[in-house]
Amino acid sequence: MSSTLFRTKKVEQSILDTEEPEHALKKSLSALDLTVFGVGVIIGTGIFVLTGTVAKNNAGPAVALAFVVAGVVCALAALCYAEFASTVPVAGSAYTFAYASLGELPAWIIGWDLVLEFALGTAVVSVGWSGYIASLLDNAGWHLPAALGSRDGAHGFGFDILAAALVLVLTAILVLGTKLSARVTSVVVAIKVTVVLTVIIAGAFFVNGDHYDPFIPKAQEVPAGDSLQSPLIQLMFGWAPSNFGVMGIFTAASVVFFAFIGFDVVATAAEETKNPQRDMPRGILGSLLICTTLYVAVSIVVTGMQKYTDLSITAPLADAFKATGHPWFAGFISFGAAVGLTTVCMILLLGQTRVFFAMSRDGLLPTFFSHVHPKFRTPHRPTILLGVIIAIVAGFTPLSELAELVNIGTLFAFVVVAIGVIILRNSRPDLPRAFRTPWVPFIPILSVAASLWLMLNLPAETWLRFAIWMVIGFAVYFLYGRSHSRLGQRMAATADSGGSAGNRE
Repeated sequence: MSSTLFRTKKVEQSILDTEEPEHALKKSLSALDLTVFGVGVIIGTGIFVLTGTVAKNNAGPAVALAFVVAGVVCALAALCYAEFASTVPVAGSAYTFAYASLGELPAWIIGWDLVLEFALGTAVVSVGWSGYIASLLDNAGWHLPAALGSRDGAHGFGFDILAAALVLVLTAILVLGTKLSARVTSVVVAIKVTVVLTVIIAGAFFVNGDHYDPFIPKAQEVPAGDSLQSPLIQLMFGWAPSNFGVMGIFTAASVVFFAFIGFDVVATAAEETKNPQRDMPRGILGSLLICTTLYVAVSIVVTGMQKYTDLSITAPLADAFKATGHPWFAGFISFGAAVGLTTVCMILLLGQTRVFFAMSRDGLLPTFFSHVHPKFRTPHRPTILLGVIIAIVAGFTPLSELAELVNIGTLFAFVVVAIGVIILRNSRPDLPRAFRTPWVPFIPILSVAASLWLMLNLPAETWLRFAIWMVIGFAVYFLYGRSHSRLGQRMAATADSGGSAGNRE
């Protein structure tokens, strides 16, 4: 039984499957498109909200160093993603990579994890977008009925019509074509980056050097709280995390990591890239470098404009300009945040549909969802299904308390991809690799260790919810996926025709 659970799918077979007419996606993306996708999904609520939260509660002005730490963790994973995406240019990202290196069951686990990560991320961001839009409408004197407003933190029956409408509109755009999605994203990203650059350039004129003293505030031990809300590392080892000080920087890094989530979504578009061997590494690493630079610059400017103890938790960038007597910038930043979250939703939705599509093409999910649209060459069936489900979830559910699940799902994917690079290097050294992760196995091992460290800093409650989702995934695999696997059916056919059923494809 174990041999079937860990049967691997050859890279060559994965690429051949993409050439079947009814399953082939249109190749239309360039390195620039991929970089825009990456920047579009990474710059979101993290930079507009988390900067103030972690500066005030965890790191002070040293929040800039927390962004650097989180960026380094992502960079280690990005190097591994870049090798896989250029070697196995197939939709599915970490799911496809795991199938080629670790086996079918690990691939299913990571695919199931990514479905949760991208779906929840899309829903959470759409609710956040709804809040920004509602705020802008209120400023203009237009008020939505309470029953149709944001559900984030609300009680009673209601439906967040703005969040649901956003998801449905983006679903339609994704059905019409990935290139159209890239064009829409390019326009929105240009607006979003303009806002961020405005914060950096304009804010630099209002920096007060006294606000950086002390740059790393004195450490303060965090009192023990509710066990489920406590970091897992505290429950396992009795270690009490601290706010501020050097360890406060690492605590802050585990929080601001949310601001970097999304660069891995670029890898899901490998199959739709014109020259994936060259362009995937450029798109993944380029978008991460750009965003890390912007994050560090913004955090330095904002903590210089206003003392970290006075920063707003809900809207630190906008409120910092208000504190310096320039309220006009607050509205401009809120507009940029609302526009920017649009691309975050769209690219997360794109990533999820590609993972779902790849799993259905392999037979682990119903093959009904593995056919592309005859005209647009997009996976329209899973896109419509998932878009409708996420719209309903976003409309009815306040999701802010579940955001940590997005973090743990992403970090888990990082661990799997890093391990997969080491295994595939040993099992298939003959594969042509347009991009090679340097210093293997040192870099992948370091990536695993860094990701696990941040995972241990997440609340125990997050781990519990993640475990429940994984148990459901195991049930689906053993009740459906294992018996419908196309790889398993090929191996069975080979055995029936006189081949060896025990050979790995």
